[in-house]
Parts: sequence; structure tokens; C-alpha cells
Amino acid sequence: MADALLVYNPAAGRISVEPFIAGTVRALNRLGWRVEVTETVTGRHATQLARMAAGENFRAVFAIGGDGTVGQVASGLIGSQTALGVLPAGTANVWAREVGLKPFTWIRWRRLRENARILAESPVCCVDVGLCNGQPFLMWAGFGLDAMTVKKLEPRRRFEKYLSVPHYAATTIWSAAVWHGLNLRVWANDERIEGHYLLAVANNIRHYVGGLAQISPHAYLDDGQMDLWLLSGNTLADAFRHFFEILSGRHLTSDKARCIPFHQARIESDTPFPIQLDGEPLLGTQRVTLGVMPRALRVLMPTPAQHLFHCPAEEVQTE
Repeated sequence: MADALLVYNPAAGRISVEPFIAGTVRALNRLGWRVEVTETVTGRHATQLARMAAGENFRAVFAIGGDGTVGQVASGLIGSQTALGVLPAGTANVWAREVGLKPFTWIRWRRLRENARILAESPVCCVDVGLCNGQPFLMWAGFGLDAMTVKKLEPRRRFEKYLSVPHYAATTIWSAAVWHGLNLRVWANDERIEGHYLLAVANNIRHYVGGLAQISPHAYLDDGQMDLWLLSGNTLADAFRHFFEILSGRHLTSDKARCIPFHQARIESDTPFPIQLDGEPLLGTQRVTLGVMPRALRVLMPTPAQHLFHCPAEEVQTE
């Protein structure tokens, strides 16, 4: 009888992972995991599959795909005893970069099974999960410019992913040229803030901008709080400034960027603004309520990523 579910997104990444699934399953079998395999049809389907696996008390769900797939599977495991195992095979793979896993690519096709072997013997850690208007997110919730870029990009056809970096850069520049920010009212930790911002982003992890830089270099995955970054401005030049400041780390001392650690927060505007959760676009709104569910998700975590945690991992048994 299976004790783990392997869920893969057939549309993820620049090449199909399907020919490499059998080898990944064999790698897990050799280390004591009994695996059932299924593919996702939609993001909602991925969440439903994970929820069903948790309901059947599976020890883990291994998710093969990109950051969107990871977030969708994670949503179905919140509050359960079933752990998430991330096998990166998408385009950006920011979660993998955060925890030190190298993604599957067409020239590194063995990494799928290599990562499976790493996770099969990894301890379980409990990580925080964010809520945005009741919808969970694992990495970020973005409002404004980055959400507008995501909305224009997704979904992408496979051939477009070969030009992911220039495509993303060009789309961001175009969005910044026509987006002049918006006036926001923010309540966080009994503090009210008002201003004009190009974007706001609530983040649970350290990496941002496609994993190219760290926006919150001291963030922890299990401390019960997240950071809300407010980046001011209204021009393309302001957007470029924020981009290069984040790449260099100068945003940490910039008077144009403000970081607010929060447990609960609310953002309002007189005009609708776009939203993205873990790189997936949502319908726009004029009001967002943010929250944190402390240590609500169990994750198979590679040992080198233990510096991202305050609390020790729980050893997972594979016998």
C-alpha cells in the first residue's frame, strides 16, 4: 500500500518531466517509500489531490513542478500530518533556491531523482503559511507592479519558458512604463501607514525577483511572522531603482523602501489593484487582509536549509 503520493505538473518547466518519473519513483522505493503517481490537470486539482492524500494519512506528497505547483499542493496539506516534498522542475524554482535544491533541467536531468533521494532522508520541519483574503500562500503575496507582470505572463506556453528571463524583464519594464502605482492605506501591528507605492509584497521567504536576490535576508520560515515591504514611487525610473537596490541589498537602508514585520495586516485602496500569490495571478481587489498561520505546514527539508529555522526539525521515519 502506498504511503506517499507523487504529483507532477505535465506543463511545468521547459521540458516534460514525464519520461523521468519512473526513475524518480525507483529512487524513492529504494529508500523505503511506497509511491503512488498522478498528474495534475489544474492548480485546483493539485490542491485536491494533496488534500485527499492528507485525508488518507499519507506520510508525504512529493510535488514535481514550479513554484505555482508547490504553492497549490501546499494549500492542500495545511494543518495535516502529511509532509510536502518539493522536487523542483519549473521555470524559476524560487523555493528550491531558498532551501538549497538544484532544479531539474534538460542538461541536469538526473537531478529529479537526486533531489528525491535527498528528500527521502530529510527531516520534517514545520513552516509558516500566509493567508491573503483567506487564500494560503507559501512564499509571497504581491500587490501592484509584480502582480501586474505575473498577470500578463501567466499562463505561458512551454516554448516561451526558454526565454523566461528576457520575457519577464520585458514584461516588467512594459508594466512599469504604464503603471504609476496607487495610494494605499496599510494597517499592521496597530500601526497605520498611508502612501503612494509601486508595489507591496508580503513575503515568507528570503528570496524575491525570481530568486535573483534576497529581499528579507533575515527571514525565518517558522517564526510566526512575515515581512510586508512597501516600495514607493510612480515612474519607470523608480521601478529600476528598486530592482537594482534589491539586487545589491541597498533596499535595506533605502528611504524609498519600508519593511513592516506583521502577524496580521490589512491593505486598502480606493482603486482595485492586481494580486499574485506564489507567482499565480488572482483577481484584483480594493482590500486585502493578511495573516500568518504559524508552523501550519510540514515540509521535508534538506539539512543545509536548517539555518532558515528557529525550531529544530522532527526526524521522519522511512522504515
